[in-house]
Amino acid sequence: MNPQYETLRPLKGASLGTLSTITPDQLDALLTLASEVKANPDPYRQCLKDKSFALVFEKHSTRTRVSFEVGVHELGGNPIFLSRNEIQLGRGEPIEDTAMVLSRYVQGIVLRTYGQERFDAMAGASTIPVINALTDQFHPCQVLADLQTIREHRGALAGKTLTWIGDGNNMAHSLMLGCALSGMHFRAASPDGYLCNPDVVQTAETIAANTGATLRLMTDPQGAVDGCDVVVTDVFTSMGQEDEQAKRLQAFEGYQVNEALMNRAQSDALFLHCLPAHRGEEVTAEVIDGRWSVVWDEAENRLHAQKALMLALMGAL
Repeated sequence: MNPQYETLRPLKGASLGTLSTITPDQLDALLTLASEVKANPDPYRQCLKDKSFALVFEKHSTRTRVSFEVGVHELGGNPIFLSRNEIQLGRGEPIEDTAMVLSRYVQGIVLRTYGQERFDAMAGASTIPVINALTDQFHPCQVLADLQTIREHRGALAGKTLTWIGDGNNMAHSLMLGCALSGMHFRAASPDGYLCNPDVVQTAETIAANTGATLRLMTDPQGAVDGCDVVVTDVFTSMGQEDEQAKRLQAFEGYQVNEALMNRAQSDALFLHCLPAHRGEEVTAEVIDGRWSVVWDEAENRLHAQKALMLALMGAL
């Protein structure tokens, strides 16, 4: 292993379900590796030679599916995409059985699913690394890319302030943990009834106590954005919540990220969005397509951050 990434050695053979299972030093090393892989990909092109990854997707995806398929391929491995309806999971096979079978065929699993308990069940039954490509509670790979993007544009993360506007969902949870690990101050503005999970908040507070990060949860989007360095939002209605759309649009009235809101942040503030975006709902076109936005760099960095993660979990450094 490259001595520069010695701190990643304990991750070999592990699974990643949430960022709370890695250390601040490991996060820093992953982000450094992601930027290295992006800038200088050639030395890594055969690191996963003769290794196959099963991409088990129970939810639809654009960025996550393509970035993982391309990422495995560009590292010299073989990606195998498996939708729910193409395998026996769609006919009721226990996810633990699927995990044990796949463990005999491939060297890694990427799982995009519903409840976190499904990820935990697959990771618990598997004898190979399993990567959380999104659950209803966490989206760690997206946040690795988000933090990489912020570092690229604004340098060191520690001491900067990131504001989340919207639902206390999987993105909010993973951003909170990522900020806590990196020493960033985290603010979240969400309507009553849509706040972050208290257990995740407690975990993040424990991490933050050792990194100098602070956490503030509120209902006021204006106050949350004042003077911050980064503003992040997401759709108000996520996959599986379509029947709540009318109720959610009413609840999130006043939480749109628009020019007036962005003007309360630092003059060089960044805007991030994990995509897909609904222009005119959670964000205006003037923001997502304007001077604040780095969403396309953010989307590209899914590829590089996930390459770094796979290299670490496979011990291929």
